[in-house]
Amino acid sequence: MTFKQKQRIFYGLVILTGILVLLILRLAYVQLVLRASKLPDSMYTLQEMSVLQRERGVVLDSGRGNIYDRSGRPITGKTISAAVLFPVNKGLLDNKDGKMEPVARALGTDANRLLDLWSGLSVPVLWKSGGVPLALTQQQAKRISALNFSGLEVLPYTQRYDSKPNGMQWLGYLSDMPGQNHMPRTGYAFREGAAGLEKTLEPILHGVGPTTVYYTVDGVNRAIPGMGIQLKSPNNPYYPLRLTTTIDLSLQRQIEKLTEKAGMKEGAVVLLDASNADVVAMVSRPFYNPLNVDPNQGAWNNKAVQATAPGSIFKTVVAAAALEAGVTTVDEAFFCSGKYAKYGLSCWKTAGHGALTLEQAFAQSCNVVFAELAERMTGEELESAARKLGFGRTVGWEAKDMLGMPVLKPFDHEEAGTIFSSESAALDGGVRAQSGIGQRDVRVTPLQAANLVVTLLHDGQVRAPRIIDHVSYANGQLMKPFKPHFAPSSSGSIRPETAGLLKAWMRTVVTDGTGTPLRKAEWELAGKSGTAQVKVRGEERNNQWFIGYGPVKEPKYALAVVFQNMPKGGGNQAASLFGDIMNLLASGSA
Repeated sequence: MTFKQKQRIFYGLVILTGILVLLILRLAYVQLVLRASKLPDSMYTLQEMSVLQRERGVVLDSGRGNIYDRSGRPITGKTISAAVLFPVNKGLLDNKDGKMEPVARALGTDANRLLDLWSGLSVPVLWKSGGVPLALTQQQAKRISALNFSGLEVLPYTQRYDSKPNGMQWLGYLSDMPGQNHMPRTGYAFREGAAGLEKTLEPILHGVGPTTVYYTVDGVNRAIPGMGIQLKSPNNPYYPLRLTTTIDLSLQRQIEKLTEKAGMKEGAVVLLDASNADVVAMVSRPFYNPLNVDPNQGAWNNKAVQATAPGSIFKTVVAAAALEAGVTTVDEAFFCSGKYAKYGLSCWKTAGHGALTLEQAFAQSCNVVFAELAERMTGEELESAARKLGFGRTVGWEAKDMLGMPVLKPFDHEEAGTIFSSESAALDGGVRAQSGIGQRDVRVTPLQAANLVVTLLHDGQVRAPRIIDHVSYANGQLMKPFKPHFAPSSSGSIRPETAGLLKAWMRTVVTDGTGTPLRKAEWELAGKSGTAQVKVRGEERNNQWFIGYGPVKEPKYALAVVFQNMPKGGGNQAASLFGDIMNLLASGSA
């Protein structure tokens, strides 16, 4: 063999060795890097996808964090017994000799419908009723398990919401994550919070992965014998996180029933703990179903944090502003003839109230007196007092740089409301007079209105209403408390003496004013009524309000009730419902 031949052989071996090295490096890259990297437009790695391609499963628990009431009762994440149908050999699926009949009866259906669904399955499915997994009773679960029918299993399933309308819009709902595919071979879509607490606390509630029950198939989609059904779960002792609210779920549901009994079509109820402004119950109407939400419909909006015309409950702010500004005193005498003589304003009592004091004007909700007081003040004085009492700004609990979020605000879409639409409007005497009776541009949320009562009970110090108490790990260990705090205005606070007067005058409203029907309540109550004129699609309607507290001697609760867009005329339905809720609280049956 010549030298040149040897040289060619050497170079050939070098090239072959180089090719082998490149192949080995490529395989190592695929195994160590690509398999651990997420595929384009997917949340899975190549390695995970290769495993998922061989699995056929159903998700029993999304792995999302759950929300609880103040006593630890689940608001989301109720565990039910559910029936799961697995694809089986079609030869096993027939109704010869009626063998499918007991299975169908146990599932509450007929054999033909069951056969049609089951025979067409390529992946396991949960047996549903009304679009959601059927919650089996203990008796049904035992009966199905006793059948020992191949391909039918009773398994624990985590149902996030009850499939019925409710007034807990503060909770929110979930929607499909944009740009995310379904979990392979399960039909399960990954979801995220789209409104309410589900949205505002999404970074906390987002889980670490679902719990799936599955079986393994071969290359032609046949179940591998002997493998059986297997369970796959993150099995993390710390996650998902648990969110504990300030809500009393029992009270929430009972108040929802009272709003239904009262015929409330649109409106809200906000019940706060008088000691610290914690939200005990918050009801919004119309009700919504978190499992069937149409974003184009308004039912999912939380009316408790949306601003609307307040009517005469705003006279509480006007009285405080007038006393603070020194434009009146408790001793001043007024006279109401029924008409204000300017701007076309009149009193709701056409014959007038005659001579009356400021306290009596508040108790009788005299428009003439409060229009005059508002016109005496500057717009700045009126707006400043409103802000001191928590109006014209958001008051819900919030925190900065907490749990990885720059600003954490649990109340979704909380509105600030308005006092005047512009600085120039505040300079107009007619605008101020109309604002003095809670009309014109004045807008208030039910949350602000209830919190106003708490503010008066605390000598004018505005607290920030909480709806979340704390976050804990899955094992119950505390992760982060949401500590109560105040929500002061940059303008300061009203004087304790002013707050004390208004608190006492609210009692006079019930004993000698527009709230006298509440004298028959089980507790001694105090409050303020209000009726605001609004227009809905060109038709004149009314907002009916009542806000207050009880019991008077040792206040436990502050409450705001508003019926929105009611027909003109008739009694104040809000006052009646206010009394019913307070009687519920007084009875101790909540």
